[in-house]
Amino acid sequence: MAGGAEGPTLEFTPTWVLAVVCTVIVVISLAVERFLHYAGKYLKKRNQKPLFDALQKIKEELMLLGFISLLLTVFQERIGKICISEELADKWLPCKKEAADKHSGTTAHFLTNFFPPGGRRLLAGDSAASSDYCIGKGKVPLLSLTALHHLHIFIFVLAVVHVVFCALTILCGGVQLRLWKRWEDAIQKKEFDPKQAMQTKFTNVQDHTFIRGRFLGIGKNLSVLRWVHSFIKQFYGSVTRSDYTTLRLGFIMAHCRGNPKFNFHKYMIRALEADFKKVVGISWYLWLFVVIFLLLNVAGWHAYFWISFIPLTLLLAVGTKLEHVITQLAQDVAQRHIAIAGDLVVQPSDDHFWFHRPRLVLVLIHIILFQNSFELAFLFFIWIQYRFKSCIMGEVRFIIPRLVIGVFVQLLCSYSTLPLYAIVTQMGTSFKKAIFDEHIQQGLVGWAWQAKKNNNLRKTATDGSTVRTGSKQGSVGVELTKNGRDRTAMGDVEAQEIEQSPSPTSTTSSETRTLTKT
Repeated sequence: MAGGAEGPTLEFTPTWVLAVVCTVIVVISLAVERFLHYAGKYLKKRNQKPLFDALQKIKEELMLLGFISLLLTVFQERIGKICISEELADKWLPCKKEAADKHSGTTAHFLTNFFPPGGRRLLAGDSAASSDYCIGKGKVPLLSLTALHHLHIFIFVLAVVHVVFCALTILCGGVQLRLWKRWEDAIQKKEFDPKQAMQTKFTNVQDHTFIRGRFLGIGKNLSVLRWVHSFIKQFYGSVTRSDYTTLRLGFIMAHCRGNPKFNFHKYMIRALEADFKKVVGISWYLWLFVVIFLLLNVAGWHAYFWISFIPLTLLLAVGTKLEHVITQLAQDVAQRHIAIAGDLVVQPSDDHFWFHRPRLVLVLIHIILFQNSFELAFLFFIWIQYRFKSCIMGEVRFIIPRLVIGVFVQLLCSYSTLPLYAIVTQMGTSFKKAIFDEHIQQGLVGWAWQAKKNNNLRKTATDGSTVRTGSKQGSVGVELTKNGRDRTAMGDVEAQEIEQSPSPTSTTSSETRTLTKT
């Protein structure tokens, strides 16, 4: 037909309109695709593999959004023809219906609950077919086409806001981390004096700056007051120079004792970049949070106001715990020693973290950032789509605190919690593979693979003694590629550097013969 409530079909749409709209969509899509492609090439050229992996994760999220968009588009008519009783449709509404609406037509439920007065004409045109279909049965549609379209837009806005906010958090946290670089540079510039190293040096533990700042003082010997001090500490001077120096030395003595000039700051940056690709993604349990949040947005409950306290509470708990881990490291040394030979060294351990899992902190930060992104994305979406005075927006006395909490969480996570995470989670029992430079990681993996291949060849061509020798060589190569579980192997490898092989087809000898002391 030529027209109707839903407008003309393709049969009666001008060809130039189709061509123009298709051209615009294709140009925008290609522009975004080319931008992501060249951004990936730039990151690979700069040897920024962690950030390149994060970009790939963003592409995966865009593909998921595209699939969600396809499903909503293909099944929108079928969803619109799913009918429910009007009594059921009047329960758990995000906006209260006026008394007059209850006596209006069967489609008034959608006009009042989901859209502002200005959107009612659009709804009457877009949803006529599905509404008429359900009206004939004495029911109402499960979801109008306009409501489905707005839900579609909100999911896209949520994903974009989450990616943008995560990127801003990592960038701002990286700025804070780079302020610590001057401390690392000062340590690296100190010349090694063999005569001074041979002399026995004693350190009074109680007079050490790290111990006095973290353990000694009014009330710091009481467990409850130490937690209070850790809570307050996250808001100012969360990491001091003495903290950085002591934690750095503790990490080096535990994991790379043979390389006292190990660049701990560069290692932290690489580890944080590797974690970024996990934070920027949207896991299945985060989508579950979205469903629960949408379910609880019932008129009069003010659910989003109370939900806004979840990321705030989690963030304060995580920041307090990270500060308390530093305090525990100081307490362990102060309670065991009065004076020690050499520098003060803390002992990293997983026992200081929740459930003995330092990686759990990253999961909590992921949840915090996503929930905060959801709060702000929902506010922006409702503000633009339905205007500030919409009933679904809520009362002003609930909106302002939500905005303040969202901004506060974003700033505190960027400038305090994330830098704390970057340094404190290195105080676990094991280290991350970021401890190796990228080309060293590739060299070790290639070395292990080639050694294993050679070992299999020897098994078929040599006698038993040669087989045992090859097996031992192969196992060592494999062991070096593990995520830092073997400290003994780390002590030998950390003081060495494998030069990058000139071509992917290099043999085992070309990959391993250029071992040089760093």
